[in-house]
Amino acid sequence: MFFLEALQLISFIGGLLLAALLLLLYYVQKSVTTALPMIKRNKLEKYYFNPNTKLDEAFPSIDDEPSVDLSVIIPAYEEEKRLPSMLTESVCFLEERIKDGKFTYEIILVSDGSRDGTAKIGHEYSKKLTTEKFRVLNLLENRGKGGAVRLGMLSARGRNLLFADADGATKFSDLEKLEYGMKAFTADWRKDGLVVGSRAHLESEAVASRSLFRTFLMHGFHLLVWVFTVRSVRDTQCGFKLFTRSTARKLFHIMHVERWAFDVELLYLAERLRLPISEISVNWKEIDGSKLTPFWSWLQMGIDLLLIWFRYTTDIWQIPNKRHDN
Repeated sequence: MFFLEALQLISFIGGLLLAALLLLLYYVQKSVTTALPMIKRNKLEKYYFNPNTKLDEAFPSIDDEPSVDLSVIIPAYEEEKRLPSMLTESVCFLEERIKDGKFTYEIILVSDGSRDGTAKIGHEYSKKLTTEKFRVLNLLENRGKGGAVRLGMLSARGRNLLFADADGATKFSDLEKLEYGMKAFTADWRKDGLVVGSRAHLESEAVASRSLFRTFLMHGFHLLVWVFTVRSVRDTQCGFKLFTRSTARKLFHIMHVERWAFDVELLYLAERLRLPISEISVNWKEIDGSKLTPFWSWLQMGIDLLLIWFRYTTDIWQIPNKRHDN
């Protein structure tokens, strides 16, 4: 009898401590963030350099009407070694496509506070292709991959917008697979659609080549993603995603996370807004030179993931124009 009473008292005190801890966490998080993101952009970051005219010209806004078929957004932080091969592959593919005269594109390279020759490589392409096809968004300070992608998207002219990693790990021609998947939703940029490139079909191969520790981290992260945030997509982190302009407008104006876990928040928001999402298998290979450090990067992403869930669940972060049938 005494043992049961002691157990009940311990449970009661534990419950009070947990409630107090959650309440403290709520007020701390409420004080350090805002319901909607405050998107910071230096005045100089609103312009791109035109190497042919030697002038700075203003980026458009995603809220404007589109003027090209496809925008390719490439976030790059000190990628002068891996970037050239990726740009060669993507430009060759896109230039081949425009030969029929029915397709137009732009590439926006977002140099995320790079101190190496990343921006210089981009300007060489701007000079060769002209800024009608290739523009460099040079961020003065490192914002994080999510922040770089967001500002690139908000500066784009495309009816559809592709986010592609600078390492070239995904075969660029697999864009056709994503476009085919998008056609199942819509051929109209005014309507919603999000197609996610996926490496889920390569998971067994990845497990075989990775250490037990990295495999544990990978599975642990996937479990947290499924439990707390995204359930319709198996691979949230592949850097190859295609958006209609309508969907990009909805998501990138309200996304908060600017570091590695931004993909999770984007997909979480898309699910909460009930936007059409499709996951398509792509060809992918690991490229040396990743900025991710296995333990600390996964730890940071795990913390960000839990904060995404907590902040949206408690309405610290809010979703405007959320459909009432959710």
